Amino acid sequence: MKQTVITLAALSAALCFGAAPKIDQRPFGTADGVPITLYTLKNKAGMEVTITNYGGAITSIKVPDRNKQVGNVVLGFESVEPYQATTSYFGALIGRYGNRIGKGKFQLDGKVYQIPVNDGANSLHGGTIGYNKRIWEAKDASTPLAAALELHYLSPDGEMGFPGNLDVTVLYTLDNRNGLRIEYNATTDKATVLNLTNHSYFNLASAGSETVLKHKLTLRADHYTPVDGGLIPTGAVLAVEGTPFDFRRATEIGSRIEDNNEQLKLGKGYDHNFVLNAPHSLEHWAVRVEDPKSGRVMEVYTDQPAVQFYTGNFLDGSAHGAGGAFNFRSALCLETQHYPDSPNHPNFPSSVLRPGRKYHSVTIYRFKTEM
Repeated sequence: MKQTVITLAALSAALCFGAAPKIDQRPFGTADGVPITLYTLKNKAGMEVTITNYGGAITSIKVPDRNKQVGNVVLGFESVEPYQATTSYFGALIGRYGNRIGKGKFQLDGKVYQIPVNDGANSLHGGTIGYNKRIWEAKDASTPLAAALELHYLSPDGEMGFPGNLDVTVLYTLDNRNGLRIEYNATTDKATVLNLTNHSYFNLASAGSETVLKHKLTLRADHYTPVDGGLIPTGAVLAVEGTPFDFRRATEIGSRIEDNNEQLKLGKGYDHNFVLNAPHSLEHWAVRVEDPKSGRVMEVYTDQPAVQFYTGNFLDGSAHGAGGAFNFRSALCLETQHYPDSPNHPNFPSSVLRPGRKYHSVTIYRFKTEM
């Protein structure tokens, strides 16, 4: 009863002291003959997030710096056409299986499944046409307390080789504490593998800034999964202690990125899965990024067992969007997830979803400033 009273009081206060949040909408172009929409979520603190139903992509996140100057901190485009052309997954929802599957193959319940390969000999982020290239159904799911956008996609049995009709709903919610919550829900009618995430590229100095090498990163991860030449996990889980992968204390990202380390050479920088320390919950942040120049800070909360840390090593300036050219290491990704290639490694946490079970996961990106 106490929880109900608190909730009703909060709702009453929200209705009395300001209009309920709502989402602005505008045309964003056309894809496959279908009109695409851009949705803008705003909060009372002045933060704005824009999301398109093409690939569920976050196109901008505008937050203040220490001087209260608002800037966009993710790489994105101003119309749908570049999203159709890009292979870099800017801001997009990733599925059915985020990250890599070795040789695009896995076995489930005695049957071998083949996913199209699109990253050398391997499958990346769901195959040649992943969720980043799908048009999602969208609806305003705002409450009196927060602006929210719900996206829905029914991934049919056999799409990109994956078994089962997978019903996916993703809810983006912007709260008044400058937190962007991403809630994933899914069900299936056949056993399948599932690894959903978001692929936003962050630069807290602002999109278009030179690099993220001066950003400071803290990762609550004692271990990571090393990779082979195709960036597929070897199956080992190694301690970060004594390596360039130790970010357990705030460390400048560029301080060791050019070290003579075989794993860094394979990834052309950081492009690795970090095993988050248990317990995995939303009570404490798992990752923290600081930009000393702007004073902006981003904290990442997640219930997922791992996060892929990627330093934009394959950005080459050929893509141009908000803020200018997207250059080498001009942004970083923190993709909360299960481990890469989990279906082929029994010692990794299982990513199998079965009929009658519900997939549910939450990640929050929270922004603040420090003087």
